[in-house]
Amino acid sequence: MIVAGHPLCFDPAALGLLMPLHLQLSSQGRIAAAGPTMEKLFQDRPLIGAPFFDLFDLRRPAGIADMAALARLAGQRLHLTARDRMGTRMRGLAVPLARGEGLLLNLGFGIDLIEAVGSHALTDADFAPSDLAVELLYVVEAKSAVMRELRDLNLRLQHSKSAAEEQALTDTLTGLRNRRALDLALNRLIALGQPFGLMHMDLDYFKTVNDTLGHAAGDHVLREVAAMLRDETRAEDTVARVGGDEFVLLMPGMDDGARLAQIAHRIIQRLSAPIPYGGQDCRVAASIGLALSADYVAPRADTMLNDADQALYLAKREGRACARLHKPRPLPQPQVRTG
Repeated sequence: MIVAGHPLCFDPAALGLLMPLHLQLSSQGRIAAAGPTMEKLFQDRPLIGAPFFDLFDLRRPAGIADMAALARLAGQRLHLTARDRMGTRMRGLAVPLARGEGLLLNLGFGIDLIEAVGSHALTDADFAPSDLAVELLYVVEAKSAVMRELRDLNLRLQHSKSAAEEQALTDTLTGLRNRRALDLALNRLIALGQPFGLMHMDLDYFKTVNDTLGHAAGDHVLREVAAMLRDETRAEDTVARVGGDEFVLLMPGMDDGARLAQIAHRIIQRLSAPIPYGGQDCRVAASIGLALSADYVAPRADTMLNDADQALYLAKREGRACARLHKPRPLPQPQVRTG
C-alpha cells in the first residue's frame, strides 16, 4: 500500500499490526483490506468486497453516503456506527491513497472502548502495542479489582458490625435477648404509642436444681426454658433473660388482660413438666407478674417493669406457679361541692 505523497509501502500484515482496526476502501467504496481486529468484529460476515456504506453509518458529520463526500472529509474526525454489531460506535479519520486508489480509514472505539471489549470479547492482543487503549484496559481492570475488594471489605465490615451489634443484644447462654435489648424494645414501643403486654417471669425451685444437680444442670434448664418461651411467643415479641433465672416477655399489640393471662398460664403449665438431664429430672415452676400498657395514662418503662415485678412477688406469696396481673390504682375523682 502506498500512501499519497509518500513512497511508503506496507505489507498488509505489518499494517494490521500498526492499525488493527483499519479499513482500505477502493474508489468505488468497497472494502479492499481490513485489519485483524476489524475482521474479528465481522467474523460472521466477509468484509473484503463488501460495500462500506452497507456496513457502517456515518453519524458525524451526518449525511455522508458516498465515496466522493467521504473523500472530502479526509483528515477530519469521523464518528461511525457499525451496523448489526450491537450498535458498536467507532471514531477515526480517513486519508487518501496514492493515485486516487481510494481511502485508508484508521478507526478506534474512543470512550466506548470498555463496552466494545465486553461486547466482542476483545483482548489486549486485538490492539496495537502502542495503543493507549491497552493501558486503559489495564487501568479499568485494576480499578474493577480494587472496587470488588472494597465492596467485599465493606460487606465483611457490615457483617462484623451486625454480628457485634447482635452479640451485644444477646444473652450468651440462652440466645434470648438481654436486658439492653429489652430496654431498647420497651422504649421504642412507648415512643410509638403502641399498646403492649409485659410479663416478668421467675423460675421457682431453680436454686434447688443448681444445689443438688450442679450448675451444668441449671444451665441446661435455662436453655430448655428459653426454647419453650420461643415456642410460646410470636416472632415480633421480645423474650429476654434479665437475670440468673428471670425472664421478661414483651408483646406488642397486646391490650387484653385475659389473653395475656391465658398465655402466662400456658407457659406455667408447660414448665410444670420435668426437664430431663443426665438421667435425672429437673423440676422447676414459674411465677409470673403481668402488666398492660393500656392500664396506664402515660406508660413509663421503669414504672411498668416495677409493677410487673410487684405482681410477680404477689404470685409467689400466693403459692407460686401462678400469674397475677398488676392493676394501677384508680386516680382520685375530683370532689364536687354542693350547696
